[in-house]
Amino acid sequence: MESRDIILRPVITEESTAKMDDKRYTFDVDLRATKTQVKKAIEDIFAVNVTKVNIMNVRGKLKRQGRFTGYTTKRRKAIVTLSADSKEIQLFGEE
Repeated sequence: MESRDIILRPVITEESTAKMDDKRYTFDVDLRATKTQVKKAIEDIFAVNVTKVNIMNVRGKLKRQGRFTGYTTKRRKAIVTLSADSKEIQLFGEE
């Protein structure tokens, strides 16, 4: 897999935005991606130094539409910690 196929999108929530001050970034990654693949992809795309990668599988939520029930798609989430001397990742455009 290529680096851009592994990293799908950044996760922008209140909690993940607060962790950006500590150089911890959250991304949705491919379901088959490993920690080493995620580390290499982040370093290739953003040109930063990664010290730690935590990965978790998120189950799909149960949703109802009238009498029909189903689940949303499952996903895999990676929390990436950058080294202290590394530059920050710019997720939002500069003004």
